[in-house]
Amino acid sequence: MDDTPMRRITNIRLPEPISTQTESNHWWIDLDKQNKIVALKPMPCNSSIKGEDWGKDLISPMGIDLQINGGMGLSFNKLIQKDLTKLLKLLDKLWIDGVEEICPTLITCEINQLRRSLSVLHEARKHHSENRCKLLGAHLEGPFIAKEKIGAHPLKNLCLPSISSLDERIKGFEKEILIMTLAPELSGSSKVIKKLQKLGIIASLGHSSATSEDCKYWFKNGITMITHTFNAMQGLHHREPGPIGEAIENGNIFFGLIADGVHINPLIASLLHRLAPEKLVLVSDALSPYGLGDGEYAWNGDALLVDGQTCRIQSGPLAGTTLPLLNGCKNLSQWIQNPKAAIWSCTIAPRQVIYGTIPLEQHFIGKPIKRFLRWHENPNNKTLEWHIAS
Repeated sequence: MDDTPMRRITNIRLPEPISTQTESNHWWIDLDKQNKIVALKPMPCNSSIKGEDWGKDLISPMGIDLQINGGMGLSFNKLIQKDLTKLLKLLDKLWIDGVEEICPTLITCEINQLRRSLSVLHEARKHHSENRCKLLGAHLEGPFIAKEKIGAHPLKNLCLPSISSLDERIKGFEKEILIMTLAPELSGSSKVIKKLQKLGIIASLGHSSATSEDCKYWFKNGITMITHTFNAMQGLHHREPGPIGEAIENGNIFFGLIADGVHINPLIASLLHRLAPEKLVLVSDALSPYGLGDGEYAWNGDALLVDGQTCRIQSGPLAGTTLPLLNGCKNLSQWIQNPKAAIWSCTIAPRQVIYGTIPLEQHFIGKPIKRFLRWHENPNNKTLEWHIAS
């Protein structure tokens, strides 16, 4: 490959979880003849490096959504073979919406239904193409969750964790599961979490009544993430730190966060960012009406009411959103007044959950510029806008 730089872009910023005290750490990048990034380097203060000046705009990888339940009228929970074409169209839309990869999320459901959906997702992965969002392994949210924190999950399909119950659901699909949300305090969870570790599946705490003491153990023995933090779990209390306080103390636990302003108050989101800036992972928790607008939709024999991109079951429980992932990033940027950190939370942090920590430059080098996002912060109202870089 010819690495001769054909184009240089200067005066750009990169995502970072904590803003540095100086604005001098801008960067420049070189592109080769194929418009791939071949160099990414910091610009010294008062630099005379010449190039295409981006005026402090940010560049980032595209988003990754670790918790999304469907869209365009399609629920990942209820996939059948004839949905394949619709599923591919949804993945095309997600790419247009700035999302490069997703974990298709399946909540608690009947075993046959779960396996049927996993089979369709398996088939869909064969149809990945350029400019189409990639299907990562699935995120199984349940069925090993606490009845007291059931949320919008169907009670009849819950069960206690066991190896046999796990195998019933995922045998044959073990390599196509990336995350499993469960309540670690339930009897039998220890063996299941150990099995998940052996399979390379991320164990995430969610829909759980776990106490601080429970979590002190599990955050050192298999749990590495919290699903939709603050929702369907004990909150942060001055006498009982709960899973959130214990995760902050641990320092190695990722926090999935829905930034719609309803699932979590903006002030609480801002405080959580101050306490765990590197570990905040934005998710959409988008449901099947994603991309269809507000209104009333069918939901497991009930009605799902969508209002202002927030989804509630008619009988009361908060169910999810129709919020695009990058809109959540815009919200978080406003709440914390830190665009670099907000962008980190939906682009770099989810990659760390999946792939581990690598030098920031490795997310860029060798990849075409069109696989990145260019972000501009309005100097007047501090809002963020983005488009595919070019």
